[in-house]
Amino acid sequence: AVVSTQSTGDNKKFSKLCKDTGIMGKLVTSTDVDICFSKYKPKGGRTITIKEFKSCLDELAKKRFPKLSESERNAAMTELVANKGPKTAGTTKAVKGGATSRLTDTSKYTGSHKERFGEDGKGKGLEGRADLVENSGYVGNYKGAETYDKTH
Repeated sequence: AVVSTQSTGDNKKFSKLCKDTGIMGKLVTSTDVDICFSKYKPKGGRTITIKEFKSCLDELAKKRFPKLSESERNAAMTELVANKGPKTAGTTKAVKGGATSRLTDTSKYTGSHKERFGEDGKGKGLEGRADLVENSGYVGNYKGAETYDKTH
């Protein structure tokens, strides 16, 4: 859409703005938006300035809100366009069901992979990945640690 950091916008951006903000609908079609854009852009040019953009919005407001007075139309159009950014239509959403949930269920992990996660399913980080050295003097997994009789 035509944003404040840009002083011009092309037809594609203007059409997207009209679609995302709800200017386009039953009363205002994409053809109306294209005709309006072509009417206000300079001859041979491909973009419109902010001033021309406002003129386009005023003309589209007449079609979008035909029963309102001019001041009410401008207020309604400003309400539609103000502080709105482009929508993310067609973007991929994360899938929560099926194979994805089974593959990411940490309670079903076995072997060394199971050691990387705590009881709550959260990862242990480096503790779960690296073999941490214990300088206790006993071999790994020795069950009788600290049971040696010190009197000998």
